[in-house]
Amino acid sequence: MRRAALWLVPGGAVLWALAGADIEAARIIGAGARLADFLGRMVPPDLSVWRDMMTGLAETLRIAVLGTLFAVVLSAGLGALASETLAPAAVWRPVRAVLAVIRAIPLILVAMLMVGAVGLGPLPGILAVTFHATGMLAKFYAEAIDNVSAAPVAALESAGATRAQRLRFGVWPQMAPVVLRDTVFRFELNLRESLILGIVGAGGIGLHVQTYVRSFQYEKAATVTLAIIALVLVSEAVNTALQRRFS
Repeated sequence: MRRAALWLVPGGAVLWALAGADIEAARIIGAGARLADFLGRMVPPDLSVWRDMMTGLAETLRIAVLGTLFAVVLSAGLGALASETLAPAAVWRPVRAVLAVIRAIPLILVAMLMVGAVGLGPLPGILAVTFHATGMLAKFYAEAIDNVSAAPVAALESAGATRAQRLRFGVWPQMAPVVLRDTVFRFELNLRESLILGIVGAGGIGLHVQTYVRSFQYEKAATVTLAIIALVLVSEAVNTALQRRFS
C-alpha cells in the first residue's frame, strides 16, 4: 500500500496539473510560425545601442555584486543564530521561520516595494537582492555549521587549542568549501535575477529590454539579449573555475 501510494500521489498530481493546464497540440504547433516571425524581426541585431547596453550590464553586475556582498554579511550573523549547534531552540526556531518567510516572498514583489520606498535606480535592486538572498544564504550557512564534525574540534581541544584556534583549524576548514559553493551559486542566481529587475524600475539591463520590446525595436532587443547571454556564460565559467579551485 505504501509503495502504491508513492506512485499514486505524484501520478495524481501530474494528472490534476494536466487537466487544468489548457495544453493543446494545435496551439503549440501554430506557435512555431509566430515565434519564427518574432525571431526574424530580431535579425540582424542593432549594434548602435552598445553604449546603453554596456551601461545596463554594468548596473546589473553592480546590483548582483553588492547584493551578494551585503547578503553574505547579514547571513553570517543570521546563520549562526539559525544554527541548532550554536543557538538554543528558542532562538534558532524563530530565526529559521523568519528566513523561510523571506524566501517565500517573490523577488519581483520585493523589488516593487523597494522602488516604492527609495525610488528608481540600482539602489532598490541592491536592497531587493540583499533581502531575498539573505533568506537562502543564512539557511545554507546554518546547515553548514550544523554539519561540522565534532571529532576534529574535540581533538584540538584536547591538545589545548583555544576557542579561536578550534574555530580556525577545526570548524572553518570543514565549512569553507560548502560556504564558498553556496555563496558562488547564490551570486550566479542573483546575477540572473538582477537581469529582470529593470522591468519594475529597479535598475539594470532589464529596463532596456522592456523598452525595446514595447517599442517594437526588436533588433536592439536582440543586441541586449546577446549581451545578457554572454554575461551569463562568463559568470558560469568563472563560478565553475572557482568551485574546482576550492573544492
